[in-house]
Amino acid sequence: MTITGFGEHITQLFKKYMPDAFVFALALTVITFTSALLFTNTTFIDTIVAWYKGFWLLLEFGMQMVLMLVTGYSIALSSHVKKLFYKLSRYISTPRQVYIFILIVGMLLSMVSWGWMVITAVLARELAPRVKGVNYPFLIACVYFSGVIWVCGLSSTIPLLLNTQNNYLIEAGILSNTISTEITLGSILNILVFIVMIVGSVIIFPLFAPKKGPELSDLLIDKDHKKEYSIEDEAESMNLKENAVSDRLNNSSLLQYGIVLMGLIYIVFHFLTGGFDLNLNIMIFIFIILGLILHKTPMRYGIAMKRSSSNISGILFQYPFYAGIMGIMIYTGLGESIGAWIASVATVHTYPLFAFLSGAIINFAIPSAGGEFAVIGPSIINAVKEIGAGLPPQEVIEMVSRASLAVAYGETLTNLLQPFFLLIVLPVMGIGIKLQARDVMGYLLIPFAIFFILIGFMVMFLPL
Repeated sequence: MTITGFGEHITQLFKKYMPDAFVFALALTVITFTSALLFTNTTFIDTIVAWYKGFWLLLEFGMQMVLMLVTGYSIALSSHVKKLFYKLSRYISTPRQVYIFILIVGMLLSMVSWGWMVITAVLARELAPRVKGVNYPFLIACVYFSGVIWVCGLSSTIPLLLNTQNNYLIEAGILSNTISTEITLGSILNILVFIVMIVGSVIIFPLFAPKKGPELSDLLIDKDHKKEYSIEDEAESMNLKENAVSDRLNNSSLLQYGIVLMGLIYIVFHFLTGGFDLNLNIMIFIFIILGLILHKTPMRYGIAMKRSSSNISGILFQYPFYAGIMGIMIYTGLGESIGAWIASVATVHTYPLFAFLSGAIINFAIPSAGGEFAVIGPSIINAVKEIGAGLPPQEVIEMVSRASLAVAYGETLTNLLQPFFLLIVLPVMGIGIKLQARDVMGYLLIPFAIFFILIGFMVMFLPL
């Protein structure tokens, strides 16, 4: 069997046996709930309460994801961006070139921020119908994979946490000082992981890319659907016949650009006073201001946002269930117990591997690097400090840094096996088509296996 054939075989198995993403969330809830009852001293009703309390932990994060999606996608709907995508497509003529281009661009964008995976999704959606023969589910897999590298980049949660003044680890006495990102993100290990991921992906993915398969046009639910009005045409069609004051206000750039000016002033102020602090909130704000600039009038921007919001139901109702799983892990002590057990069997030689495995395992229940590290990070750091007792302080700091990076790498890689963050990609790439997570996830199993082994060896043996 060829590599391509094996990849197709795995994909067919996923289609046959992997349920919908929501069923996946429900099954994880049951597994986590049962584990809490079996392996902690928490009572049945206390576990129920922990699940309920957790339901609301990701409300802010869920809203940020919704805004990230709709504001990012609204930018792509502008005529200026569409023209840019059209120019790009003239230089990309084969499916293989599309896959490699999306992997490279997606990884570079994700190095700035993991939220920029939505930009990669928009670009892929626009390129897919312009190049004949692109297997659309495989292209979605390329987009999703490109996002895993975010833990090496500027928005990597765990290294940023370690470098934050008075973080909860310092307040709890687990760490005495911050750990500079020069030791974590700037380490030889992190740089080499980035290089291996980006070079490896452009070699591996084309090897098992399907030679044929469903293109975007094959998956459209309404193939006879008339061409959609442009945003400009739809805005024009909503005007009254007479010269109404309301229409002049709706289609005036003056008010909108006044808000844009205020926004640009704040963005400059934010980076001048806080350095390159690229968090979710400022990213969403930048997307909003950029969308206002590109769409020029309130009416056009409103139409763009309406179109961008047409496919976000997955985030709205599934994130609370994952938050419930997170609540069980946190409030019953299950996550801390698992982290402590894994850390207890580690040695000075194996602790990076156990940190890597713990990040990978706990991620299924807490698919958030910051949330996961809050649960298992203290146990792992305390274990590393105990293992390194008697060593020079700088060496212990390096051990803590290596273990923390290992957790981050394990966490991001197992995202390839579960569809939580695919909910960021599918609302953009799944508009108007019949597609489920099971159609995509099978293409990610081989890359997961290869990179999980590679990076596992790297965290064990490469210098920091």
